[in-house]
Amino acid sequence: MSRGQRAPSQRQLRVGEELRHAIASILERGDIRDGDVAGRPVTVTEVTVSPDLRNATVFVIPLGGGDSVSLLAGLKRARPYLRHEVAKMVQLRMVPDLSFSADTTFDNASRIEEILHSPEVRRDVVANRSDEADFDEAEGHPADRDEGRDDGA
Repeated sequence: MSRGQRAPSQRQLRVGEELRHAIASILERGDIRDGDVAGRPVTVTEVTVSPDLRNATVFVIPLGGGDSVSLLAGLKRARPYLRHEVAKMVQLRMVPDLSFSADTTFDNASRIEEILHSPEVRRDVVANRSDEADFDEAEGHPADRDEGRDDGA
């Protein structure tokens, strides 16, 4: 979160989740006739809503991978239809303007996982563990130092 941005309110989170369920339901029905969207399984991962609830960003990924650029273009063309259908399903004074974005969190997580399992990182972790073990042996445990006292305490 950058400076000046606040965490989303409970209302934003609740509206975002309602919108996510509604949009996922509409996409699941398969009513959209756009060639880039029709017949393609889509996962709606998150919907973030602006503080004034007038704008919502819908994060999507094509199920099983594939071209997200054409999917986003198709969803952009189907935006008026989606907004109309959302208005029927969700009770809001004003339905937010929808924008669509590819969700890259899974790609980022895979990349981080790959980096963590790389030989260079594994070597550093093993070296770091042996350094900690050497430090523990050199310092000793405080209880070990107290056992040898002869002062009667």
